[in-house]
Amino acid sequence: MTPSRDPIPPGTLDMLILQTLAQRGEAHGFEIAESIQRHSADVLQVEEGSLYPALQRMLIKGWLVGEWGRTAENRRARYYRLTADGERRLEQEVTSYRRVAHAIGRILLPA
Repeated sequence: MTPSRDPIPPGTLDMLILQTLAQRGEAHGFEIAESIQRHSADVLQVEEGSLYPALQRMLIKGWLVGEWGRTAENRRARYYRLTADGERRLEQEVTSYRRVAHAIGRILLPA
């Protein structure tokens, strides 16, 4: 049975991409999307229409750098890596996410 997939929760796509690159070192877009899907046990699926604009936005903000290369299948692809600003942004986003998740958890499971 295929698990149902859900959209990426609003406001978390950047954090998921940054975390994926922090773990992998560098990856091209398809690898990033595939990694998010795999690590979420197939619950989260990143659509190309969301992924590539997010990557472009993060390049402009200086959170990522991109370099063109070749995949194992000899396809041209842009490989992304975190910058120091990207690492700081990831830390801020994870801290904020944990604070909000904890607050929501307190509401859902009151003492």
